Amino acid sequence: MGDFDNKEREEVFSKKVRAGKRTYFFDVKATRSGDYYLTLTESKKRLEDGVFVKHKIFLYKEDFEKFTEGLTETVEYIKSHQDVVEKRYEYSENPEYTHTPKTESDDFSF
Repeated sequence: MGDFDNKEREEVFSKKVRAGKRTYFFDVKATRSGDYYLTLTESKKRLEDGVFVKHKIFLYKEDFEKFTEGLTETVEYIKSHQDVVEKRYEYSENPEYTHTPKTESDDFSF
């Protein structure tokens, strides 16, 4: 098939979100035919050995609408059945992560 098959697909766009002990990566990549798809990666450092554990989901554009509907419905269910305490985190080398308390001006809506 070729050398390209053994390499990561071309990265078009990337967004990194640090949230407490986890980091999320939203990466837009392109297939050989130029179609975009999204990879969602969760990365978390294991305390016992310092190794980063990653979980990855591939989301293709034909599934965006259904995925978004399902995510929105699920988030709305949680919000309507439980108080959601949002935190804004700051990165720290210290294992005890610090956070900045939520203010009235913060907007966490989807």
